[in-house]
Amino acid sequence: MKNWGEKLEEKISMLPDSPGCYLMKSRDGTVIYVGKAVNLKNRVRSYFRDTVHTPKVAAMISHIDDFEILLCETNLEALILECNLIKHYKPYYNILLKDDKHYPYLRADLKQPFPRLEITRRMEKDGAKYFGPYIGANAVRQVIEAVRGVFPLRSCRQVLPAAHPKRPCMNYDIGRCMAPCAGKCSEAEYAEMFTGVMNFLNGDYGSVIAKLRKDMDDAAAEMRYEKAARIRDRIRDVQGLMERQIALRTDNSEQDVIALAQDGLDAMVQVLYVRGGRMIGGDHFALPREGAEDPGEVLAGFMLQYYGDTGLIPRNVLVQALPEGMADQLEGWLRQKKGTAVTVAEPKRGEKHELITLAAKNAADALEKRNARRTVHEERTVGAAKKLGEILGMDREPRRIEGYDISNTQGVQSVAAMVVFIDGEPARKEYRHFRIRTLESADDFRSLYETLQRRYAHALRERETGEAGKFSDLPDLILIDGGPQQLRFARQAILDLGLEPPKMFGLAEKQEEIWLPDAAEPILLDHRTPELQLAQRIRDEAHRFGIIHHRSLRGKASIHSQLEDIPGIGPARRKALLKAFGSLKAIREADADALAAVPGMNRAAAEALHAGLNAGK
Repeated sequence: MKNWGEKLEEKISMLPDSPGCYLMKSRDGTVIYVGKAVNLKNRVRSYFRDTVHTPKVAAMISHIDDFEILLCETNLEALILECNLIKHYKPYYNILLKDDKHYPYLRADLKQPFPRLEITRRMEKDGAKYFGPYIGANAVRQVIEAVRGVFPLRSCRQVLPAAHPKRPCMNYDIGRCMAPCAGKCSEAEYAEMFTGVMNFLNGDYGSVIAKLRKDMDDAAAEMRYEKAARIRDRIRDVQGLMERQIALRTDNSEQDVIALAQDGLDAMVQVLYVRGGRMIGGDHFALPREGAEDPGEVLAGFMLQYYGDTGLIPRNVLVQALPEGMADQLEGWLRQKKGTAVTVAEPKRGEKHELITLAAKNAADALEKRNARRTVHEERTVGAAKKLGEILGMDREPRRIEGYDISNTQGVQSVAAMVVFIDGEPARKEYRHFRIRTLESADDFRSLYETLQRRYAHALRERETGEAGKFSDLPDLILIDGGPQQLRFARQAILDLGLEPPKMFGLAEKQEEIWLPDAAEPILLDHRTPELQLAQRIRDEAHRFGIIHHRSLRGKASIHSQLEDIPGIGPARRKALLKAFGSLKAIREADADALAAVPGMNRAAAEALHAGLNAGK
């Protein structure tokens, strides 16, 4: 058995037979795991025995240097404390939900005299009626449109009843509002209409469809065919909303259905939402490093995180598996949070078990798709970089790749762009620009020479001072936009500093040819290969980054030229004018009086500027 050290062994021997929480710490004192236990002595000691652990637990144990315990009176107290400690410390080895989005739902404050529907993302204990959650903003907007298409519900934010009647808006004229602001309906009449809205949101579509069909038939009988057609479209919208929901049962059940899929590495939890006896949607949550853990422990940890962060707790929670005795503990905790009865069940047969099976199937599908996306992403980034390195003859995969491009307009305002890709992905904070200093005409070869010399000279100075700076991290691979000539100048720039260049290659745009230094023939790759596509992305990103900066410099130079070419306008006045008007266009449109009012200007300079900018109009 491993010797954990005198201090730790003493703490292990003194563990109490009590419920509570334990905090595992690394050597630097960081809390890496928080757990709870019915019996702290048995639970915490199990980590330090020579027994087989899951990969995640084994990895966590290898980093333990110390631990702390917090005693509790009951298991429920330990459960709540564990949830709060996880939120506070965010330990690496605990289940941490990365998805912090709050799904939208509809709120109706029935205490208001003329209530309306509001979209909100948080449920408060304010006495209002909440409907949802709706999976995405589009879903909740569709519901509101369906409601307002049937019921003349007000949508304005006016405080009602109004002190004085107001003129009704267009919604009243087209029959989409009862205009309580104008006194066109009583509070009782509006309340009767709003009861229909509540029934509709609770799933009573039948009465809504019946009313709409009667209105359509009446309009058709009166030969108001356009109105009948509009009502027909409303019926279709409501029926479409009904069809998108899966009918489960005839009662008014309110359930969350929670199940899990694991692949040995990661886990995926699926939550299905059942409201008003209908499934209204669901969502999945990825749990890294939980793929080999006990399913019940994973789902219990998930529920603590999930319901600890939301006020939207259903009356019933159906869960695939939980540790022994945990259902009662979670039930008590959820009841305490919700303030009303909550049941937590692990159905093993019947309709509820079929729901668990459906949730598990969705979880497995989401995990498979996530893994497929991850595989594709890795193939296009890290995998593509590795393959590119192999093709170029590198003995190790290039972690940092730098791409260079030169931008200018007829040799004016030459700019070199340096972009950086790390592990096959853009690292935009590492991008750099270089204004070409030594040349007055277009010369991409010498511009590249100057750029690479300056880039590596910066790195040398930073290394001499021992301070990490913007250029300390040197590339494993350099891409030059161009062919053999551009590549030769870029490589020579580094050699002339007495340094050995890293692996370099040029990418010639015409045939997407890959050139290596001193190579007689280029390398031609299939355009569909991830490695060539990565090289193209780096080249195109360098070009884009250089063009943007070049255009900015060219625009500033144009303003500088047009203003300072006018007698009496120097750098100070140019700066004051741009600060006052914001743009050359605004300066040109200003009259001489406005120009003369700018600090630092006088009447003569203002008139000369106005005449100079508007000459030839």
